Amino acid sequence: MKELKELTRENVWNLAPYSCARNEFSGRNASVYLDANENPYNSPFNRYPDPLQLEVKKQLAKVKQVPEESIFIGNGSDEPIDLMYRCFTEPKVDNVVAMDPTYGMYKVCADINDVEYRTVMLEPGFRLNAEKMLAACDEHTKIIWLCTPNNPSGNALDTNEVIKVLNGFDGFVVVDEAYSDFSSQKPFRLELAKYPNMVVLNTMSKAWGCAGIRMGMAFAQKNVIDIMNKVKYPYNVNILTQREALELLKDPYEVDKWVRTILLERSRMIDAIGLLPMCRKIHHSDANFLLVEVDDAQATYDYLVDKGIIVRNRNSVRLCEGCLRITIGTKTENQELLAALRTM
Repeated sequence: MKELKELTRENVWNLAPYSCARNEFSGRNASVYLDANENPYNSPFNRYPDPLQLEVKKQLAKVKQVPEESIFIGNGSDEPIDLMYRCFTEPKVDNVVAMDPTYGMYKVCADINDVEYRTVMLEPGFRLNAEKMLAACDEHTKIIWLCTPNNPSGNALDTNEVIKVLNGFDGFVVVDEAYSDFSSQKPFRLELAKYPNMVVLNTMSKAWGCAGIRMGMAFAQKNVIDIMNKVKYPYNVNILTQREALELLKDPYEVDKWVRTILLERSRMIDAIGLLPMCRKIHHSDANFLLVEVDDAQATYDYLVDKGIIVRNRNSVRLCEGCLRITIGTKTENQELLAALRTM
């Protein structure tokens, strides 16, 4: 890996971050707060939230088996995605490389930050080719984006191919593990110490059933997290989100039950959808959704919308022609979908 200073945008490296009122007395006991021009009424919502979410990180560290100092918490995973560009790429100069197809926000954030976005098509079966990914890089490539399990294909990437990318690239490799709780593959976040150039993304939106609280996270070496904390907005994660996250993190075994139920339903839905005449193929999934190739994706999508059932039409995405992406819902929701498809 290159020196971190060389990878960091120069103005960010030299940045003096905004000093939050809550940071200045961190680690000391206090009972009277007259420092932040807050209204003294309507407790606890009158107070600014912890800018570094220390209590949440303490609980996350136990659940995710990652050191507290290696955790960044953001407003969804989209915030750390954007911060990777804002911290480590120079607009109009640097570029990033991503596999295709994959999660669309990597490109959206590249466009917003005016950074060239290069794509490398996945192999048949949505397989990653490390050599092709590395061949697309040059001296101005700062980040490689990998999503495993991938969205929209659903499959986990071959671990050996990901490791080849990690070992062969001297910039950052971001491994997005939003769907890793549904996969049997060992999470890459447990290998942080081995790969100083790796940043792993995770979220409360999927297995944890908390898309509405908007809490995502990045795991990386402490010096990388420190730079992201310099650039983020001071109070980026609100007090309601932090409180709800703490409640959920008290009982991770409940989430394990949800995951097991979803995986059982995933197997059942694979069998049931596979029997439908309109189904051409169901792609392998290590996530909580299925990518299903059907006879007429647009007509099937429109039909389901008329029935009040919303799936994702991926027909216009490369390698996903003719496909719908179907999230695994409750047993009742899944039955309603099957009933509609059987009478189409």
